[in-house]
Amino acid sequence: MAERNGQLKSVVIHSFRRFRERYFPEKVAKNLVSNMDQEEGHLGYLDSLPVDTQFLIMTFLSPVDICNLGATCRYWRAMVRDPLLWKYFLLRDMPRWSSIDHLTMPDLELLDAPLVSEHESLDDREEGEERNRDLNIDYMSEYLKGCPSCRQQWLPSRPAYELLTSFFQYLVPSSEPRYAMFGPGMEQLDVSLVTRLMHAPDLLPVSGTPHRQINGVGSGISYLFNNQHKFNILTLYSTNRAEREKARLEQQSFSNKLFTVEGTDESGYPVFSPAPQVQKVFQEVDGFIYVANAEPRKGDGASEVAQVRAVLNCAGDSAAKPLLVLSCVSREPEEGNDGAKCRTPCVYMAKRLGLPQLSNRWMVQDTVAESLLGVLGGISWLLKSSGVKI
Repeated sequence: MAERNGQLKSVVIHSFRRFRERYFPEKVAKNLVSNMDQEEGHLGYLDSLPVDTQFLIMTFLSPVDICNLGATCRYWRAMVRDPLLWKYFLLRDMPRWSSIDHLTMPDLELLDAPLVSEHESLDDREEGEERNRDLNIDYMSEYLKGCPSCRQQWLPSRPAYELLTSFFQYLVPSSEPRYAMFGPGMEQLDVSLVTRLMHAPDLLPVSGTPHRQINGVGSGISYLFNNQHKFNILTLYSTNRAEREKARLEQQSFSNKLFTVEGTDESGYPVFSPAPQVQKVFQEVDGFIYVANAEPRKGDGASEVAQVRAVLNCAGDSAAKPLLVLSCVSREPEEGNDGAKCRTPCVYMAKRLGLPQLSNRWMVQDTVAESLLGVLGGISWLLKSSGVKI
């Protein structure tokens, strides 16, 4: 990835340079120091810098700042709309995004295209005119719709009448939404996400203790979000506690009690069906929480995809039930380490689980089990997707 980013950086700078030499020759600064007095008054200092310096400056700007820069003049309008520039930003920033959902997921196949083509280069289009519009890829839109900071920046403000509606809804008691939590991240990580949730009263107070077991593999726990929204999580383990601890000590695999293997499909991928004791649970809950193991070189993509789809297929009206994926690691990366190398990025987790092919609403949220970082953001999305007014 780093090598590809370096190649794309060179391509972007080359595109900038050829474009400026062709359409804005007056902005080419042959000797910035000697010509500074002549340029003052009709050329901006930033405009006259070498293109590689301009590109370096843009890499330190936020997406909103870059868009504002493009509104200053014709020159910057053309420069910041270069598709290669935003392709570079996508490749650079996607591994650092903390969340992605069904509305903001970028098309990962776009990033596998050649680094440059005749339809992407600034040198092959005139100012104010885009040729072969349908052949150009709008990397800028792909970036802006997926970047978490951009999503928050341009979210519509809440109408005043909605505040009044929420007040009346607060007076009317609502049913407690229930969610089924399952996945390998609940059992494989060194730090137990479920245990941490149960002992974090400042984050999610427990409003109801487990009151029943489902054949020894799970129980229901009620939590309180923002001290007013009550919801229930049914934690479903693939084994009971004794079997998990024994398998962990002996470093052995264990049989999964949640699913049974039915065989393989035409492509050779496994086919699962939920065990009878949990099928009713999946049918009655309001949504799902899948805890994925996001630590490097962990996870079986084919089995995970098959199990997620088996759950959704057995659930009644599954398309209406949201799916929250907590892309979980045990601990935060040590200071100085590249966080992207210490976990599977959320966009690639979505691809690994085959989420873009689902009809359900879904979200992938980066989570740290030890600190519970990211949990509140994921729960907030899940409650909103279930119709809870937050």
